[in-house]
Amino acid sequence: MSVKHKEVFGINESLAKEILDVALSTGGDFAEVFIENTRNDSIEMRLDKISKVNISKVTGAALRIIKGNTEVNCSLTAYSKEELLVAAKTLADSFSGTKHKEVEPFVEKNVELVVHPLRVRGNNLNEEIDLLSKANKGAKDYSDEVVQVVSTIAKKEQEIFVFASDSTWQTDYRCNNRIATQVVGNDGTSMQPGFGSFGRNQGMEMYDGFDAYAFGKNVAKDTIEMLHADEMQGGEMPVVIHNGFGGVILHEACVHGLEATSVAKGMSVFCGKIGTKVASDIVNAVDDGTNLNAWGSINVDDEGTPSKCNVLIENGILKTYLVDKRNSRKMNHPITGSSRRESYKYQTTSRMTNTYFLNGKSTFEEIIQNTKYGLFAKEMGGGSVNPATGEFNFAVNVAYMIEDGKITKPVKGATLVGSGKDVLLRIDMIGNNLSCGYGMCGSESGSIPTIVGQPTIRVSHMTVGGKGGNN
Repeated sequence: MSVKHKEVFGINESLAKEILDVALSTGGDFAEVFIENTRNDSIEMRLDKISKVNISKVTGAALRIIKGNTEVNCSLTAYSKEELLVAAKTLADSFSGTKHKEVEPFVEKNVELVVHPLRVRGNNLNEEIDLLSKANKGAKDYSDEVVQVVSTIAKKEQEIFVFASDSTWQTDYRCNNRIATQVVGNDGTSMQPGFGSFGRNQGMEMYDGFDAYAFGKNVAKDTIEMLHADEMQGGEMPVVIHNGFGGVILHEACVHGLEATSVAKGMSVFCGKIGTKVASDIVNAVDDGTNLNAWGSINVDDEGTPSKCNVLIENGILKTYLVDKRNSRKMNHPITGSSRRESYKYQTTSRMTNTYFLNGKSTFEEIIQNTKYGLFAKEMGGGSVNPATGEFNFAVNVAYMIEDGKITKPVKGATLVGSGKDVLLRIDMIGNNLSCGYGMCGSESGSIPTIVGQPTIRVSHMTVGGKGGNN
């Protein structure tokens, strides 16, 4: 028995089928329409004054047709019936042939909601101003050497609707909410920047119990410690990478190479490696879009596929790639619920959600105590990676030396140089203190919210660069 689906964004089943029939009229194998309504809000406080308030809306649609390995796309800033039908006909005219695929009856999958924000609206502005004020005060109160503090709360509410010729009929609602604080320290001779953030896929309830003053103070503390730190002396040494944003190494140097965006083109060091050993035996890693209200979580991806927990590495063995519908056809690999896009203006493709190493058996204290000499990378920064080779170069924002099993002096200017495949195999200790960091990941389909995370890990040896000695 067929089930009649409710109208979404003014589009009912009959119109949806009409649009897709036109799209498939010249021999396309698959046709899809993605529609979104998005609102972006942000408020910025510089020291003790509101310096910027932005509100913007994004509304539009994207259509695509796939025939064989060829894909054609277009985007529209409006999505009336007439505009969608004209766009479908224009795209279909990219091919010559006769219709051989019928639109399958639409099926809306039952999805267990992992993203359900509560207090999205209401008297939020006063709450946000109070949070920003406390974060800035916490940073400024820490030291007279803090000369600049800027805090921002940014929120993106996105409603999407996807319907496609393979029976897809799905909606989703996301609310990415983040507070970030930037600090500049100055001792009269040099300056040092610092940064911290906290984000969830929630409304204002995410700040219940959140200590904004302590958050700002901690950002300032790390900044001022690095301001007075010695320059790092480079060399080959063990490196202990702390939990949280330390997971950027996994994200950048490994899992970008597991996205079908790279693998399907043969441009990844991990091509053809499923079922083989790519990491030490103690390494387990996942990309899990189903963590409740997590920053990178989604109920369904931007192709309407329900999100899931994808086990990437199990006991050192590579288990899967992250694959979208188009690349699934090329690679003969199952779809993993990993197709994401910043907005309708970008073509969707395989991307990460919440990516992290799982807990190991060591405590943080044991890892430090068992390291006679090395670098403790407390907070990772940005860097660059070549997905074809896995080679990377990352800055370490906050770092300390480890000497005789103890964390000692702070050092600045440290960089980590190496390759993802080597680092994975050299991990010899993993902590039991998993935590996550919150970032925006840029790639072919735009900038999207992702979590990077890990417990504290130790890499037996890495090349550490620094201005204080050999690089």
